[in-house]
Amino acid sequence: MTNFNGTILENSNILSINNRGYAYGDALFETIKVSNGRILFWEDHYFRLMASMRIMRMEIPMNFTMEFLEDQMLKTLEANELQDTSARIKLLVHRNEGGLYLPNTNTISFVITAKQLENRFYSIKENAYEVDLFKDYFIAPGLLSTLKTNNKALNVIASIYAKENNLQNCLLLNTDKQVVEALNGNVFLVKGSTIKTPPILDGCLKGILRKQLMEIIKSMPEYTLEETSLSPFELQQADELFITNVIVGIQPITKYRKKVFKNDVSTLLLNVLNEKIS
Repeated sequence: MTNFNGTILENSNILSINNRGYAYGDALFETIKVSNGRILFWEDHYFRLMASMRIMRMEIPMNFTMEFLEDQMLKTLEANELQDTSARIKLLVHRNEGGLYLPNTNTISFVITAKQLENRFYSIKENAYEVDLFKDYFIAPGLLSTLKTNNKALNVIASIYAKENNLQNCLLLNTDKQVVEALNGNVFLVKGSTIKTPPILDGCLKGILRKQLMEIIKSMPEYTLEETSLSPFELQQADELFITNVIVGIQPITKYRKKVFKNDVSTLLLNVLNEKIS
């Protein structure tokens, strides 16, 4: 069951072929984790969505409050009988039909879907997780690259590349040849007591879990956080590498080329994160 503009509908026949998200990538989305009816990090998701809509010059409806959208998500969970378990919500906002590149209107519609997840809390996955650089295409630094739009051609192509090369993920570079992010999340590098993550203006997603972990790391006196550009050379010098997103939490990278990594810091951070959301 899908929530389309506040009405619960069957999943079929909701969007037309003229939908601007389909035609031009003129859409934004938030992927949100819910634990037993509790929407995790909702305030951060909401304000990121509002900021992204302003950058895209979408008209924000007067009723698009945190409370309204939270209520719509809870109704969608209930319609799918997921209110008492863990779930993945996708909240998609698209500009309404009309026009070519230049839209006829800046008004929007929204769609909310929900799928069940296995785990309420985050856990470290001990399986092998090998990555490499994807160097066929690059991310452009700047604010547009930080938005969660449905124009993900680079991620699709790089995902196929990863599968063809028996990789679990790829790290993406920007046009300055700096490491920006992974296919499905932000990247962190640990070297000694220093933890680094690329800055937003390098073109990385303004990740919700990235923000949470940065706050956690800043509160830990034994570590120093640096929001700084990462060169590919630094990857093989690191003690740990890990990827973050709100669904998986923290995914340690076990291997990059010939370098094998441990996961001590990522495990520590995950435990602190679970305490925060419990």
